[in-house]
Amino acid sequence: MNVYLDQSWRNELEQEFDKPYYKNLMQFVKSEYEQHTCYPEYSNIFSAFNHCKFQNTKVVIIGQDPYHGPDQANGLCFSVKEGIKHPPSLVNIFKEIESDLGNPYPESGNLEKWGKQGVLLLNATLTVRAHEPGSHQRQGWEVFTDAVISKLSKNRDNVIFMLWGGYAKKKVKLIDTNKHHILTSGHPSPLSANRGYWFGNEHFSSCNKILTNLGNKCIAW
Repeated sequence: MNVYLDQSWRNELEQEFDKPYYKNLMQFVKSEYEQHTCYPEYSNIFSAFNHCKFQNTKVVIIGQDPYHGPDQANGLCFSVKEGIKHPPSLVNIFKEIESDLGNPYPESGNLEKWGKQGVLLLNATLTVRAHEPGSHQRQGWEVFTDAVISKLSKNRDNVIFMLWGGYAKKKVKLIDTNKHHILTSGHPSPLSANRGYWFGNEHFSSCNKILTNLGNKCIAW
C-alpha cells in the first residue's frame, strides 16, 4: 500500500524513510485508511510534493491539517477539489489576493495551479480522519514535514516562507533566515482575520516583488 512521492523529494528525504517514526507512521496511516474514512484520498497524501518538485520550490505556505469534510481535501493546504464550496480560510485568502493584486475572486478553490508554479502547499499533518480535526496529529507527520522544511532551508536558497498564524510561525526555527525570506501574518481563518490580523498583509504582492528582485518569474495567484 505505497503512495507515490515525486523522485526529487524522495532523493532529499530518503534518510527519513528508514527511521522508526516513519515506519510507525506509515503503519498508522495504512490502518486508519483501512478502518475509517480519512482525507485526502490515499493516492493524494503527497499531492503537494507531486505538484511542486523540490528544485522548483520558490514559495512555501504552511497549513496545519487537511480539511476533514467530504470531497474537500486534495492534498494541498487550504486547497479544495474542483466544484467544492470554498472554506472560510480560503475565502479570506482569495479576498486578500483580490484587494492586494486586483485579481478577480476565482471560481475554483483548487490550488494545484499554484503548486505547478513552485508553491509548496504543505500541511504539517498530511492526513485526517473524517469529521475529526487533529485526529492524525502527533503520530509522526510533524516530524516528517519538519524534515521537509529543514531540507528546503539547508539545500535551497531564497525560498519565500509564508507563515500564517501562531502554529506556522513556530516553524521559523527550522529556517535559515539569512538565506531565505520570511513573510508572517495572522491566520486567514475568520477568527483571526476578523480581528484584523490577516487582511492587508499584502503577502502576495510582497512575494512577487521578492521573486522579481531575484530574477524569478512571479506567481500568478
